Amino acid sequence: MNKSSFPESPDINRRKFIGNSIRSAGALTMLGLSSYTSAERASVNRSYTVQDIMNLILNEGNLSPLKETVDTLKFGNPDQVVTGIITTMFPTVPIIEEAARLKANFIIAHEPSFYNHNDHADWVKNNSVLKEKHALLAKHKIAIWRFHDYCHSLKPDAISYGVAKKANWLSYYKTGQVTLTIPTISFSDLTSHLQKKLKISHLRTIGNPDQSCQKIALLPGAWGGQRQVGTAETERPDVLIVGESPEWETVEYIRDARAFGRKISLIVLGHAVSEEPGMEWFTEWFQPKLPEIKITHIASKDPFTWV
Repeated sequence: MNKSSFPESPDINRRKFIGNSIRSAGALTMLGLSSYTSAERASVNRSYTVQDIMNLILNEGNLSPLKETVDTLKFGNPDQVVTGIITTMFPTVPIIEEAARLKANFIIAHEPSFYNHNDHADWVKNNSVLKEKHALLAKHKIAIWRFHDYCHSLKPDAISYGVAKKANWLSYYKTGQVTLTIPTISFSDLTSHLQKKLKISHLRTIGNPDQSCQKIALLPGAWGGQRQVGTAETERPDVLIVGESPEWETVEYIRDARAFGRKISLIVLGHAVSEEPGMEWFTEWFQPKLPEIKITHIASKDPFTWV
């Protein structure tokens, strides 16, 4: 495999992405494309590179390039012409294989591709699985861009909005707020509602099934124990709903809080399944802005088998 088949370092990718974004934004303005409709843009240029797509997302979302971000091109060539786009949470091997089957050569993933936050290739030396994944991507000429920081920077935040929509809670959702006040419901019925609406087969919970719940804190993904506990303290919700949590932090806080008589419960949805509705909604948001290219959302699903 030649050197160009492997992804560049995140720092190089970040500098290139910011530079290209600024230059492309200027070019769009000069051509008058920034104010064109999607159909009008298509009449000017019907092909898009990976870099064009990234720039278009920032432009359509009114987002400025971030100097410090994990949202870099993790694999592939920014100048590659895009034949199709896949959105997902994690770019797993089955997702890559399905992308190849669909002849989609650009994956937009919310979370890391190579098992650590910054996708450092040397996180574990001589990682055989990482090498196989590189080879699979190179074989099918598939590029991967992480869309995390920008995704959460959209107005509204694509992830929380998508989850609220999927849970049928948009009437109670307010941009920029993590708490929602929903009609009173028992803790047992709330867990059943989330399982049904988010299509999650198993949840982990701490709480009294008969507890009356109305104020909830919705924290999909991995906010970290400090922010989860901080939210519980400042917002005083009836229920804390999280994607994942270190068991020795938020989980133990909830257990002790309940032991002291506080009426607070915890629902752990699972990381991938808790944020997947957000990437699904992002796809709905972006497709009309890019009608020339098919955008398909594929759920990466819960990685665990429950026994």
